Amino acid sequence: MISAVFVDRPRLAIVIAFVITIAGALALMQIPVAQFPDIVPPQVTVSAVFPGASAEVVESSVAQPLEAQVVGVDKMLYMKSTSGNDGSYTLTVSFALGTDPDINTVNVNNRVQSALAQLPTEVQAQGLTVQKKSSAVLQFIVLYSKSAEQDPLFITNYAIINVLDAISRTPGVGQASLFAKLNYSMRIWFDTQRLTSLNLAPSDVIAAIRAQSVQAPVCGSARRASTQSAASARVRFTPPARTIATCRPRAA
Repeated sequence: MISAVFVDRPRLAIVIAFVITIAGALALMQIPVAQFPDIVPPQVTVSAVFPGASAEVVESSVAQPLEAQVVGVDKMLYMKSTSGNDGSYTLTVSFALGTDPDINTVNVNNRVQSALAQLPTEVQAQGLTVQKKSSAVLQFIVLYSKSAEQDPLFITNYAIINVLDAISRTPGVGQASLFAKLNYSMRIWFDTQRLTSLNLAPSDVIAAIRAQSVQAPVCGSARRASTQSAASARVRFTPPARTIATCRPRAA
């Protein structure tokens, strides 16, 4: 038996073990990452946003129609989804090892497009993102305020503007995402009794807010010689004299 050779010659076994260890260390530093064997299944993620919706609403109006169409896609192993209380939704579909991530993305996207008509108009307006990803994490980066002068909302906004895009452009980085993402926004609670007395519906209030929060050109463009300038005006929402809805700032 081969094992008996190494038992009778322990020095030979030690030398061979050292040679294998050194060869593995050299290969680890020289072989490109792309040539490493796949040990995790390829994944495809579907992301959507339902502004102002709770996790229960997202699960019932976005998750169920999408998952009913995506389930059973070719060579799928399993899938999991997350519905956030900030209106976010993420579906992760895992496929068998050795499958082509590009083909998997196309198959999932075809299923998503078939369910697009069943989703709320707000979700369709925001758009859905279908992209391939790897479950292997390269690095975690933490941003914080040493003096505690900045709140998490400010730090998140700073990371989105100045940090996230720079990391995404780094060679070798496929995707950079932000955990506990916070956005500047407002949530509106309706006074149903007041709406009923005024014979109004929630859609009327939404239309009024959209009409009073726009950005539009006021005078087009003025040309003089070889220069051109444009002017625009912003109209922000102004609360009415009579309250039919309560607006409170929140971190979404």
